[in-house]
Amino acid sequence: MLELRQLEKRYATGDLALKGVSLSVGAGEVLGLIGPSGAGKSTLIRCVNRLVQPSSGQIHLDGQDLGALGASGLRQARRQIGMIFQEYALVERLTVMENLLSGRLGYTGFWASWFRRFQTDDIAQAFSLLERVGLAGMENKRADALSGGQRQRVGIARALMQSPKLLLVDEPTASLDPKTSRQIMRLILELCQERGLAAIVNIHDVVLATEFLPRIVGLRAGSVVYDGAAAGVDNEVLTRIYGDEDWTAITQRMQATAEGADPHGERDDRNLALVAAA
Repeated sequence: MLELRQLEKRYATGDLALKGVSLSVGAGEVLGLIGPSGAGKSTLIRCVNRLVQPSSGQIHLDGQDLGALGASGLRQARRQIGMIFQEYALVERLTVMENLLSGRLGYTGFWASWFRRFQTDDIAQAFSLLERVGLAGMENKRADALSGGQRQRVGIARALMQSPKLLLVDEPTASLDPKTSRQIMRLILELCQERGLAAIVNIHDVVLATEFLPRIVGLRAGSVVYDGAAAGVDNEVLTRIYGDEDWTAITQRMQATAEGADPHGERDDRNLALVAAA
């Protein structure tokens, strides 16, 4: 579905942000991208949809080489790629509904977009998505009146308005409290499963990543140093990704979280206390 081949990015400063990154993501597969600050995680995500232009290498989406596309072809390809941002990237003065409908701009003509004349089907889809993400009845609220968790739900729904095949998710929980972070991660995973979406989730919280994301890719200094199951992330792997440190408390929290998870993704209150105390 998505394949990166020897992807490299060197900035004008000379810094090499990505070093020969090769990985593939199958249809419906969700992976977590972890690593220290400056490891190249956000750069990788932005290279996929060419918000950042790679220096070399190839990006194939459903067999199409995105790097070979001109402006028109890239606009078409970006319809298939939904982006969820850390800072939500909403237009604060617009309503929730208007922000959602902006996800259809790639399918709407210039003047229709300018005058906000959207198809009836698009509006119906927006109402349906608002209900699915838990924001039914909030379509007329301005974005600047929402909480952080509500804004992220709008961002998720807006990305889905594109009817994408791939989601690129950049730090979706960085500004959220622990409970809301878990709710947002659960929502993203459920929506990917329901819609058969592939996703790359850039996330700093290792415990949250290994709890919700079945496959983990670890970056360090622009290179992939781990690509495997979340269950395989142990002290040795964390040292490989982040460097020398006593990772005992982190791995204990990961184990406690895994043991306390029920089929619906909720943890036993006793294990919540254990994790909080670790």
